[in-house]
Amino acid sequence: MRILRKIRYFFKKQKRHVFRAFDKFAQFIADILYDRQKTSLAKCIAAILIPLSFLFILVVKLRVWLYKKRYLYSQSLGCHVIVVGNITMGGTGKTPVAEYLAKLLLVMGRRPAIISRGYKSKGESLYRKFLRWLTHSPDKPPKVVSDGENLLLDSEHAGDEPYMLAKNLKGVPVVVDKDRIKAGRYAIKRFAVDILILDDGYQYLRLRSSLRMVLIDKGNPFGNRYLLPRGILREPLGHLDRASCILLTKSEGSEHSSLARNIARINPQVQIIECCHKPYYLVAHHKEEIYPLDLLNGRKVAIFCAIASPEGFEKFILSLGADIIYKKRYIDHHRFTNSELSRINERAKEADFLVTTEKDAVRISSDFQFTMPLFYVRVEVQFLKDGEWIGKLLRQTLS
Repeated sequence: MRILRKIRYFFKKQKRHVFRAFDKFAQFIADILYDRQKTSLAKCIAAILIPLSFLFILVVKLRVWLYKKRYLYSQSLGCHVIVVGNITMGGTGKTPVAEYLAKLLLVMGRRPAIISRGYKSKGESLYRKFLRWLTHSPDKPPKVVSDGENLLLDSEHAGDEPYMLAKNLKGVPVVVDKDRIKAGRYAIKRFAVDILILDDGYQYLRLRSSLRMVLIDKGNPFGNRYLLPRGILREPLGHLDRASCILLTKSEGSEHSSLARNIARINPQVQIIECCHKPYYLVAHHKEEIYPLDLLNGRKVAIFCAIASPEGFEKFILSLGADIIYKKRYIDHHRFTNSELSRINERAKEADFLVTTEKDAVRISSDFQFTMPLFYVRVEVQFLKDGEWIGKLLRQTLS
């Protein structure tokens, strides 16, 4: 038995090393896509990725062309579908916008549901899929993260964004499935909803939509303008012609005239509006107690996050007057292990507070206890000029 335990421990340790090495490599590649890495090796890999990027352009253009020429068909579910998406990898702030739209639709007397693919959520094992295929069992129904009243799944099984939305929205069902058409049908049938919000759905052309909102980060709108895997673009900029409106996020007081002109050349009819993702308060993790942002002023703070654009979060903490004595970045959607949290706790032991993002807080195990208080920042979307604009657009679309 002792030998078996030693063997099991050895393989468990090796597995941890493999996952840690993979995470480091994934972070290195992400830094290349965002042009954060300037080493000779990074430049060499970037050059190798350029031909793959051009190949990806051809694939994406062909797919969109097939839908435009109706060789591939978009399906209708018999109700309005509002798409919230982007043409770049992560970091534009889709989740707070989806939350804002859902709350606004509730006020307008509608019955919305949020549909998501549940990116990086824990799915059915290959063994169970094979067993189901072998026995001709019916497909599994979509996962219900929230029925509008009760939170039914954790972030590991729901995905980070669906879990956040379900946690913050009362009266709005949240349903997850890679097949968003199946998820939409399920939400309509089970919860009698009359409008669907498709989170991160701009590239999901199979489902016909009434309104397509594209979010563009004003601070870094298109990265280096290369498509994946060399840059952060999911589609060529010309595909903004499908958008009904553009939300310029992170627009705190800066000019956007040149960016707006570039967008208008591609889509002259599109409506453009500025918004920012405003931090409102700090929340004590696990306790869910609210504290003012100025709690961090003049205090020693340690921060960590696993988001696509960590620079904005780090700058915000500095703007509050905090003294950042330790910071740690992980790859986007990284799921923290207790050993990683222990290392953060040890290296941040001189700090008064630990701070992370709301998206990261949902991935922290409830049984792990830090030796100093841990807070996450609550962020909501705020429209800068015409706050009624979104309401008018929704009423126009629904009419």
